[in-house]
Amino acid sequence: MKYSYDDTFLPLSRCRFRILDSFGTEPAFNLGTYARSHGYNTLWGSWRLQPLQYMTMFPHTPDNSFLGFVSEEAMVEQEEREEEVEPGPYRKDNTAVVYGKQDYMWQGKERYLELISQELETHGTVYQPPGHSAQLPSNIINHGLLTQDQFLQLLRRAKVFVGLGFPYEGPAPLEAIALGCVFLQPRFQPPRSSENSDFYKGKPTTRQVSSQHPYAEEFIGKPYVWTVDMTNTTDVQETVRAILRTEVKPFTPREFTSEGMLERVHAYITHQDFCSVSFPTWPPESALRIHLGPLGQSCVSVCRRASLVCEPALFHHLNNPAAFTRLGLSCSSMDQEVDNHLFPAYSPWGRRCGLQRERLLFSCAGSDPVHRRLCPCRAHRAGQVALCPDCL
Repeated sequence: MKYSYDDTFLPLSRCRFRILDSFGTEPAFNLGTYARSHGYNTLWGSWRLQPLQYMTMFPHTPDNSFLGFVSEEAMVEQEEREEEVEPGPYRKDNTAVVYGKQDYMWQGKERYLELISQELETHGTVYQPPGHSAQLPSNIINHGLLTQDQFLQLLRRAKVFVGLGFPYEGPAPLEAIALGCVFLQPRFQPPRSSENSDFYKGKPTTRQVSSQHPYAEEFIGKPYVWTVDMTNTTDVQETVRAILRTEVKPFTPREFTSEGMLERVHAYITHQDFCSVSFPTWPPESALRIHLGPLGQSCVSVCRRASLVCEPALFHHLNNPAAFTRLGLSCSSMDQEVDNHLFPAYSPWGRRCGLQRERLLFSCAGSDPVHRRLCPCRAHRAGQVALCPDCL
């Protein structure tokens, strides 16, 4: 859990801190004085750290470092390889396992589950207090709360792992995909955010969450991950039938294997230095791909649309008048006196250019309707979004 402190509270050694942060902390929330004066103050944040010192489970906030984890099934497969034992067969039945261990997660999803149950024998693992039965649809086979080993055995036989919309961004979908399941999840329209979701309210992020598991949707995708409007009968029926016609093999993204995580952590230990007063030299400047965003788009979105990722450690290469000239922008003024986490940026009204004067505010996140952002994008290694091709 993170707490909000005054900037003077943290010791000088805070450059050595690494904060485990499930949902990410954007720069606008990290600098206490800026957060309080610009409406970004929350119970979290205001630590005045380098944003890359926050480490997340998934690569959803490029302003932070993606630490991740090792998928449990990936660990099992590695042990089998080391022992030269053939992995057990992944025999698939026409069954589905629903992702949701408490019955409140199932409320309002009856029609969605009914459509799935018409095509697949559907199983649940919902906790049942002693003397009580879970309030589930009658066509659900409920196993109660299982041990992790029992749950993985159930997934080994299932063809589909069904998301209900909550919990958000957990590890279970990756475990299911690693066991040869297809993950079926709901699309959120409108996206969930701190503005319309009690869960995200107060968290130090402006993310727009488009589905239950955005990483699975964006970085894995079909045929392993299918995202549907669960209120649309036709969409659900056609998607389930398409899944039944699809065969997938067990799959684990490299970044969630032991090798992938060790590769990433080794790169961080070797290259990240938050105690230096100099600008970072990693990733190298050769990785930089400059993109000028349209009005109203964050650098996260701008880079993603180009099949790249935003790299905050490269912002300082854009924070100079030459970068605007390189992009063909003619500036009538060059603003360096105002704190704004969207800078460096260009406003076409008056051809005003803004440079960032506070390095802790370099931010991939953030947008507004009057600025076009200068974005430091980079490519990434296959299956390893945290590292550029020349970053090792």
